[in-house]
Amino acid sequence: MTRRRLDAELVRRGLVRSRAEARAAIEAGLVTVGGRPAGKPSTLVGPDEPVALARPPRRFVSRGGEKLEAALDRFGIEVAGRDCLDVGASTGGFTDCLLRRGAARVAAVDVGYGQLAWELRTDPRVTVLERTNARDLTPEDLPFPPEVVVADLSFTSLALVVPALARVAAPGAAFVLLVKPQFEATRAEVGRGGVVRDAGVWRRALSRVAEACRAAGIEPLDVMASPLLGPAGNVEFLLHAAAEAPRRDLGEALVRALAEAAHLSAGARPGRRGDRSEAAGPGGGGVGCGASA
Repeated sequence: MTRRRLDAELVRRGLVRSRAEARAAIEAGLVTVGGRPAGKPSTLVGPDEPVALARPPRRFVSRGGEKLEAALDRFGIEVAGRDCLDVGASTGGFTDCLLRRGAARVAAVDVGYGQLAWELRTDPRVTVLERTNARDLTPEDLPFPPEVVVADLSFTSLALVVPALARVAAPGAAFVLLVKPQFEATRAEVGRGGVVRDAGVWRRALSRVAEACRAAGIEPLDVMASPLLGPAGNVEFLLHAAAEAPRRDLGEALVRALAEAAHLSAGARPGRRGDRSEAAGPGGGGVGCGASA
């Protein structure tokens, strides 16, 4: 009896349209095998094993779209008619959100390959730039200077990538950066299972990214806790910044965001598992890999 990878089997059975969509569903905890939650996309299953997919109303190709949508609404960022850059595109949650809000064009950058959802890959408004290290981006790499820049990176520090984002952005560009404290913190600051629950570490992570933005000529304007936890149950933050903006005190917004994060962290389910190990600190992996979760 031939056994297949779970992500491939989901496609074969017609439960999802692509392996990228299958991986996103597995990582979101929507897939069960024999009545038990699926562990990972590489799990081998037989053709007769019961595989089920719970289908909540899907608005974007991944949960990342919901995170970005919340930030665009909170920060009042207009996307319609603008050229955008999505760094760490992965499955394409951010790209999907940008397109649904009327973006003229989106350049989707990722260090990986073959992850972007087929419906986005074939959309004429999307330029796919795979196997591309975000730290090496130059204006010549992009089909346009982006007026809106969004980023969702894993296994690297945003602070290391911000200079490249500033280098390629259009004058006055808006930025929405998903800050993941576990990748900004030192290894000693990251807890068991790669989860960061210390508010002091959250604050230092945000300060590090904000300082990198200012050094690159991007002014942090606002910050919020992501309404959705990361794959391992980590709290994440969305930082709004703008090129060539006057200096602004982030203090009040930071206090509010940390309070939001504390509330989310307190309600997190213990032992929640994610799609990947997130124990690595800055520099622990490839640049431009989006979690899009």
